[in-house]
Formats: sequence, C-alpha cells, structure tokens
Amino acid sequence: MSAQDNLTINEKKVLLALEELGSAAPDKLEEKSGLQVDAAMQAAFMLQEKGLASVSEKVLERYSLTKEGEEYTKTGLPERQIIDALKAPAPLEELRSRFSPKTVGIATGWLIKKGWAKVENGVMVPSGNAPAGRDEEVLAAFAGKAKTLEELAADEGTVKELLKRKLVIKHEEKSRTVSVTGAGSALAAEGIVLEEEIAQLTPELLKSGAWKGKKFRPYRLDIAPNPLYGVKIHPYRRLIEQMRQIFLEMGFTEIKGGIIQSSFWNFDALFQPQDHPARDMQDTFHLGSICQLPAEYSDKVAAMHESGGDIDSCGWGGIWDRELARRNVLRTHTTSVTIKYLADNPEPPVKAFCIDRAYRRETIDPTHTPEFEQLEGVVMDKDMSFADLLGLLAEFYHRMGFEEVRFRPGYFPYTEPSVEPEVYVDGLGWVELGGAGVFRKEVTEPFGIKEPVLAWGLGVSRLAMLKLGLKDLRLLYQSDIDWLRKSEVCRI
Repeated sequence: MSAQDNLTINEKKVLLALEELGSAAPDKLEEKSGLQVDAAMQAAFMLQEKGLASVSEKVLERYSLTKEGEEYTKTGLPERQIIDALKAPAPLEELRSRFSPKTVGIATGWLIKKGWAKVENGVMVPSGNAPAGRDEEVLAAFAGKAKTLEELAADEGTVKELLKRKLVIKHEEKSRTVSVTGAGSALAAEGIVLEEEIAQLTPELLKSGAWKGKKFRPYRLDIAPNPLYGVKIHPYRRLIEQMRQIFLEMGFTEIKGGIIQSSFWNFDALFQPQDHPARDMQDTFHLGSICQLPAEYSDKVAAMHESGGDIDSCGWGGIWDRELARRNVLRTHTTSVTIKYLADNPEPPVKAFCIDRAYRRETIDPTHTPEFEQLEGVVMDKDMSFADLLGLLAEFYHRMGFEEVRFRPGYFPYTEPSVEPEVYVDGLGWVELGGAGVFRKEVTEPFGIKEPVLAWGLGVSRLAMLKLGLKDLRLLYQSDIDWLRKSEVCRI
C-alpha cells in the first residue's frame, strides 16, 4: 500500500493545493482546494498528524477605545480638563460646581500621581508643570481605529494603564497558516490521483452492488475516538437529592422558608442571647430592613430571655431589645425555618426537614464559603428521647454509605443534651459532620410546645466533599465542565 492510499480524498485535495501554494491562510486554502473552510482545515490537521503539513497559529492583539476613551479624545482626560482650567489654587467644592463631581473625583488622584497638583486643606494647588503624557499621546494616536501596539508606537505599560482606567479594550485576533512539509511535497511529486471513496457501506450500496470496484476510505484502529460523556445530574445536586429521598422514605415532610429572616426567628426564638458572638458582623450578614415581631410570641420570648418565663430557668437577665430582634439578616442557619414551622404546628406528631442554603461572613478558602447548604430536621412527639435522636442520625449516615458512626458530646445554645455526629473515613479518620440535640424548654415553651423536640443541623457540603473525594469545597460551585464530565456517578 502506497503512502497516498492512507489519505482521504479531502486530504489529497488539500495536499495538492498546498503543493501549489506552499503555504496559505484558511480562506485561500478553501478557494484552491474547492472544499468548505471547515473541511479544508480538518484535512490540514490530519495531514499535520501524518507529517505532511504544518499548521501554525498566531494571535494578533489589537486595541480600541471604549466610549469613555472616545469621549476623552475630544474633551481631554479629566486631569487635563482640570489643570488647564486651574490658573490659581481653587477649593475642591468650587471645582465640583464648575465640573461634575465624577470628573473631579477621577482627576484628583491622577493630578497628584502625575505631580501636576496637590491638595491642601480641601484646596487644589497646581504645580505649574503639566506636560503632555504618553497616555494622552496614545489616546490621540487611535484616530477612531483599532490598532496594534506597533501601530500606536506605545509601550505595554502605558496601554496597561489605559486598560485599567477602562479607556481602552483589547481584542485578540487569531490567524492560522497551513504549510506543506518536505515529506508532503515529496508525496505530491509522486503524483496524487483523486478518486471517489466510499466512507460508509450502506444497505443501498450492498443491494445494488455499486460498492464493487470502488475504493474504500481506510479505517485506522490505532486512533482513539473522542470520548463521549453521558448526560448526568450535577454530582452535588445528586447527593442532595439522595439525602432528600432518605428523609422522605423515613416519613418526614420537607419544608421551605425565606432566605431573609428576622433576628427574632434566626436568633431570639432559639434562645440565643442578644450579645452572642454569632450575631457579630463577622458571622452574620445584617440587612438594612426591619420587620414586625409576631405579637403572639414576642412577649413570651422576651420573658424567657429576661427571667426564664414560667419554667425553672433564670433566662439571660438584662432587658430584651425588641429593636434588635426586628432587624433582618440573611439566615445563618435553616433552624430559623424549622422553629417557625414548629411554632405554627405545636401539636404532635411533627417530622420535618429542610435542605437549603445558609449565609455567614466566612473567608473563602478550600473548606469555607459564605454560602453553604445545611440539612436541618426536627422530630416532635410524645416520649421522644435522646436515644431516638442518635438512632435516627445513625440510620441516615448508614444509608449514605458510612459504616462507622459515633457521637461526641457538644454544646449549642438551644439544645441540651447536645452531640456532634462523626463518621469514619479511610485515610482521614473520624470527621465531624454537624450538630444535634434536644431543644431546651427555653426554646419550646414560648410557642406552646409541650413534647420533646429532637433537632439536628448537618453540613451538606462537607458530607459531599467526603463522598466525592474533594479537597476543595469551591469545586462544588464552579462551572468546570471538565470536572463535571469526569466526576464519578458511582464507585463499584
């Protein structure tokens, strides 16, 4: 078999065109070979794999003015407008009335940076020296057209500064050139015969016998096909749906609530003291709006905080601040949803859960984000015990695939006793995945709840990291199509 027998008809056409042209851009290659440009370039890349052609790519960077940049080519940069009008020291307030506050605001920093003026006690003082800068010369050189650095005769530093000021925008233009190699020229010199090829053997060709005597396109077994990725649910969404299904199968009702919650439902209803660190700006996103307190509960919650209400409790003492309780926040946990649901449904039995997003002022790193999902749940019924809580959580984690589960004593302001569930992971050891406990009477009494309430809040994203083998939590939220394609649906 000769070397040209391994070439497709399109490769032969491109090779013949290149032999005549030597090298060509895609549009010239399209014209000479008689192929569509996509087909011609596909053949060129195949010839490159066989060493018969080479494809080079060049990126040309051009720059053009933004609307703001075009405006300044006519009026001058803000600092130039100010310095040209500034014949003597002038108060900033006077300049803001003569020009716009925006223009003065932009110009002030650049006047100081360029040494054209300084500000003393609210007065702009010119230095008396304001030569034309390279930035002004480059802006004038555009003359309404997109240009390269060479055409502008500009240095990268000046253009980079104009890019930062958003006066100029960069465009990248990619160009390709296809050239014939020595091996390609030698093969073309032998004489290339163009003949029709059969790429696919169809039933019609077999029935008619038209395939006889025809040339078949060679099929290469040494080239791996492009990978095919099946459609699948996002790995994080799949795990959330798995958790949801587990609780639904266990007889729970799913509940939802608003992202914006009052401090009353987010903190006070849960018997968190009003000076608790969790309310600090470092933990909570506080909003500028307020809401009305629920009249049927606010007095009882106030009494519970101040003196312990009608139960055997001392409360937190002091005076409960109603205005503080009215302030809205982005919910820091979905417990604000479950406590309100319990207040609306104080009669047993209640089995409810919520999987939703919560918000805290966290520094973004591989294990923390300001937004995260939480799985919250409550069970309220007669004779519910702490042992029932441990059994319920152990069952959930077993269904999630964790064989070893244990519970470590913990502390939370609104539950007593409290625990932190842990699961064992090979290579990591015991990993804590949330908090749980029995609601204190200080939480349930103001809402008329007389039976024990088992409650838990589990970290969904941390559990997802363990199940998916991730070391960086941010992968769960990034649009990385390659990771999404290659992530495992299951592990056998």
